[in-house]
Amino acid sequence: MAIVTPIETRPGERRRLRLASPATLEPIDEIGVANADDVRAAVEAARKAQPAWAALSVRERARYLMRAQRVLLERQDEFLETILRESGKPRSEALMMEIFASCDALGFYAKHAPRYLRPEKKKLHGILRFLKKLRISYRPLGVVGVISPWNGPFILALNPTVQALVAGNAVVVKPSEVTPRSGALVGEIFEAAGLPEGVLQVLLGDGETGAALVEAGVQKIAFTGSVATGRKVAEACARRLIPCTLELGGKDPMIVCADADLDRAAGGAVAGAFLNTGQYCCGTERVYVVDEVADAFLEKVLSRVAKLRQGAEGEFDVGPLFWDRQLATVQRQVEQAVAQGARVLAGGRRNPDLPGLYWEPTVLVDVTHDMAVMREETFGPVLPIVRVRDEEEAVRMANDSDFGLGANVWTGNVEKGCEIAARIESGSVCVNDMTMTYGVQEAPFGGLKQSGIGQTNGELGVRSFCWAQPVLVDRFGGRQTASQYPYSRKKDEGLQRFMRLLFGSPLGRWLS
Repeated sequence: MAIVTPIETRPGERRRLRLASPATLEPIDEIGVANADDVRAAVEAARKAQPAWAALSVRERARYLMRAQRVLLERQDEFLETILRESGKPRSEALMMEIFASCDALGFYAKHAPRYLRPEKKKLHGILRFLKKLRISYRPLGVVGVISPWNGPFILALNPTVQALVAGNAVVVKPSEVTPRSGALVGEIFEAAGLPEGVLQVLLGDGETGAALVEAGVQKIAFTGSVATGRKVAEACARRLIPCTLELGGKDPMIVCADADLDRAAGGAVAGAFLNTGQYCCGTERVYVVDEVADAFLEKVLSRVAKLRQGAEGEFDVGPLFWDRQLATVQRQVEQAVAQGARVLAGGRRNPDLPGLYWEPTVLVDVTHDMAVMREETFGPVLPIVRVRDEEEAVRMANDSDFGLGANVWTGNVEKGCEIAARIESGSVCVNDMTMTYGVQEAPFGGLKQSGIGQTNGELGVRSFCWAQPVLVDRFGGRQTASQYPYSRKKDEGLQRFMRLLFGSPLGRWLS
């Protein structure tokens, strides 16, 4: 993520921001900040465009997703260049996390949304099944605001946008000011795909722009970002009585059982901690390894970390931190941990050989839960490892957190792994893999505790951008209701006899 600094402007002029590369610290771009008037105008245009968009069938809307997928495939190198310039991440990660994942999301929802959003006929219980028919339709909410982060600047803007669009909503996207052009690519691919005007708009800006979007009269906000900002979004949405989905921070634990394949577990720990320079919400930020295998596991982790290449050009494994503020957080947590007794076995400092925001891949041991590095989200290339007596202690310590987004368990016994997973207070758990649930479109993704509210992805995710409208049809044209009103004692006595038969006899209980 680039370094963002305000540009001095005259009174009355639109605010502007200057962006610098996190890899080289050289200036790379400037953007104007959309103000409250811009936001209101965009939401009004979206509101006008939405009814015609919603009137299309789901399959017709899905065709635009497939066109967008073709655009992305054809222009992927151009899009990669934008993402790499703003983030400095390795090309392989940008290709995998941003381009491949986005193509997958577009194709998946184009294929499956017609089934997810198809009106459903529900069988009713008891005596009602003979009297009524129920049909549930999934109706779009209207205009959805998407506020996306900097760590996955393209995929995390595109994924909720795709789900909201295919459900029949118009969408206004506000990408992070740190990676604005990467987020704006979402608008570009749908414009090239021929999406009707006004259905999707992108507004560049900072926190003030996002706040204005929440207050602009949208019907839902989908926010991905920090806990502090997410809390403000939730409070604003509550005042307006609109729903929100909040995908916030994480402090994902990893449990290594005594029977785990240690070589694979070490690979999972290193990838889980240092992928995207540790800057993803479900990155591995705490490892609990059973004491009897801890030495062997640690040796394998350090061997892998020693082979990681950090850089900015050519082939490398670990890029810079995307934001100078994030570098400061990582440095503070590591220095405080060392001052409190933690030991650094790898890294532990800013890389002196590179000019940008580079923190060396770091492995810490002798860490405790009173250290910030074990309690606060780090969001950087730091891997704290804790020895535990057994798996019971590992689960207890894994749950000793204010966060609950993802987790992973490593064991040679899959059934045991699933049993341990069921005891972890986490939105999702992976067994014998790093936390990667977000990349599985069928799986609902969301967190517990301070990690968020609501879920995205899959059937639940698409339907979260709708309201379920039940339509109840009387089989006899309203005859029953008409015959019950006005009331009488005779009718009351008849209802009581019917209740005794329905709920008090074996035959009645079977019917009900």
